[in-house]
Amino acid sequence: MNRFTLLFALILGATALPACTEADEGRDQSMTVEEAKAHIAAGTELSQIPKSVWRQLLPEDQYEILWEKDTERAFSGKWLHNEAKGIYVTAGCRLPVFSSEHKYDSGTGWPSFWDIAYPGNVVLREDYSWGIKRTEVLSACGEHLGHVFKDGPEPTGLRYCLNSLALDFVPTVAKTE
Repeated sequence: MNRFTLLFALILGATALPACTEADEGRDQSMTVEEAKAHIAAGTELSQIPKSVWRQLLPEDQYEILWEKDTERAFSGKWLHNEAKGIYVTAGCRLPVFSSEHKYDSGTGWPSFWDIAYPGNVVLREDYSWGIKRTEVLSACGEHLGHVFKDGPEPTGLRYCLNSLALDFVPTVAKTE
């Protein structure tokens, strides 16, 4: 559980807080870091990598965002002003999720996209963690990427507001003749 969830739960007087191990249900707790790296490289069984292993594989700030649902400070992310052409992949599982073709400057301080490029790699889920209904954006392997809002540009009217630390960028390779 991240500090924001705890803070809002305390403010709202919540009596039942989610278990920190909830996301690890059904995951093989005996997986080693080396086994996890092999799964990531092969793109297989990514949802089976336990949070304890992700904690060892990722820098602390990235782990907190991807697996504890933290949020980076506005205007601090490295992908906010990236204008290169390419694909955004998740920082842990390396799943392609968004394209630079759908990226725009929302003025909010986080990278924003008006559509998903790889819908099979993205999961949307209702989120009441701040005491209001929001829609969380997750990768297919469970990484928290950000939230989606209904105040984006046409043609979708959506704003996928994501954490830079939840993403990596793979530039498009220019064709040579």
